[in-house]
This record gives sequence, structure tokens and C-alpha cells, in this order.
Amino acid sequence: MNKVLGNKKALALFTLPAIILFTLLAIVPIIWSLFYSFFSGMPGVNFQFCGLDNFKQFFTDTNVHQGFLRNIKYVIVVMIGQVGIGFALAMLINYGVNHCKNLIRTCMFIPVVLPSVAVGQLFQKIYAIAPQNGLLNAFLELIGLKFLVTAWIGDVSTALWSLAAMDIWKGVGLYCLIFYSAIIDLPGDVVEAAKIDGASSMRIIRSVQIPLLKPIFRMSLIFSLTGCIKVYDTVVALTKGGPGTSTYMPSMLMYDQAFTYGNFGYGSVIALMILVECTVLTAIINKIFAQKE
Repeated sequence: MNKVLGNKKALALFTLPAIILFTLLAIVPIIWSLFYSFFSGMPGVNFQFCGLDNFKQFFTDTNVHQGFLRNIKYVIVVMIGQVGIGFALAMLINYGVNHCKNLIRTCMFIPVVLPSVAVGQLFQKIYAIAPQNGLLNAFLELIGLKFLVTAWIGDVSTALWSLAAMDIWKGVGLYCLIFYSAIIDLPGDVVEAAKIDGASSMRIIRSVQIPLLKPIFRMSLIFSLTGCIKVYDTVVALTKGGPGTSTYMPSMLMYDQAFTYGNFGYGSVIALMILVECTVLTAIINKIFAQKE
């Protein structure tokens, strides 16, 4: 192995295909977006150089600012929900389930592989209030909480959180499996030493396992963060950005500007700002975990 790793030609041969793919699929589109951001219109149709006008428009557009603020709220809720609940479920399976663990893990992963359109249609029925109550409102009526019955995705005050709940349900199985795989790979001698010292299960989780799982927490938070920032398909499937603009995300605004209104330059600026948002928030997460470590 050391001989292979010391051979620069072999390393170049193995890494070159990945570098080429990454350059073509990631670096080149970013460069093109940066190029388009200095033009108005769309290529071939009234495509004119406009300098920094698109950037000026971005920093004065209140609709875009509200969209990014809305997206940050959504990111915080979904990221904490997916990772936190995924970790709790992984611990529950590890400590509380003695039989059929493989079946349970398989069932929990099913929502992850379901098409977003199908999940959106499913939750439209769950949240429905007309022409008849969906599953959620019917359950609230059944247990005597009729005052909570509402049009969950038709009300501005609840639509964003209803979307977040759906995306947490859809993604939590992935993080449960990630944490469960990490838990069963933890060094057994460390846990056994803690048990010998008289530590309870909760103390072992808090003082031994969670510190050892910090790299997994960081990876999971970054995965969830990047998925939430660029969310598009689940929003379109469930609410289409409504009611009003209560669930209208920056990715949808970017798409509409570029492909609906033909303003590729402004759409490219929004895409670049989504990239900046993702980079900054990822750096914050890395900084927090680096300090804790």
C-alpha cells in the first residue's frame, strides 16, 4: 500500500477521472454562473453586459432577502430535526430493540428513497381540510383537539413548518442509519470500561458515545444543511411556494428568474449567493466543532 501511495503517477491515474468529473460538474458551472451574472437577458436573446447591476438588484430586492431569511429558518428546523431525531432513533434501536433490528432499519429508510412528488402528494392528503379532513386533522378531532384543526399548508403561519415536518420525516431515516452504523463501530473496550466504573446508560451516552460521535454529528449536519439550502422538489410537490410566498425558497426564485422570466444574469447571482450561504454556514459548523474538539 505504501508503495502504491508513494507512486505519484498511480495516484494521478486514480484521481484524474474524479478531478475531471468534479471540474465539469461543479467548477465549470460556477464559472459560467459568475460570467452570466454580469449580463442581462438570456444567451441569444437580448443578452447584454450590465456590469454589477444584477448584484445591486440582489442587495435591494426585499423579496430575495425574505426568501433567504425564510430559507435559514427552514434550514435550522429541518437540520436539527433530521440529525437530532435520527440520533435519538439510532440510540433507541441500539439500546431498546432486541429483535428485528434489520427490519426496523429497512422500514425507517423507506421514506428516504421515496420520490419527492409522491411524498408531497401523500402529505397533501395528510394535511387536507377540504373537502374532508386529512389524517392529521381527523386525528386531532378524534382526541378532542378540534381547536387545532387548520389548513396546515393553506395557512401562511403554518405552511413553512408543515413543509419542514414533511422533510424531517423524509430524511430522518438516513441519519438514523448513519448514527447507528457509527454507534456499533465505537470501540467496545471504552464502553465496557465505563460500565465497569459504574456508569449508567445515560452517562455512557452523554460522556462517552456522544463525544466519540462528534465527527458524525458534524458530517450529518453538513449533509442536512446542504440539502436544505438547495431544497426545491419537495417544496414544489407540497406547496408550490405558497400560500403567497410563505414557502418560496431561493432555489425557486433562482429557477423562475432564469428559466421563467429569461433573466439568466439575475438567476446566476441568486445561485452564487446560495453557494455563498452554503459555504458560510458550513464554515460555521466546522468552526463550532473544531472549537469543541
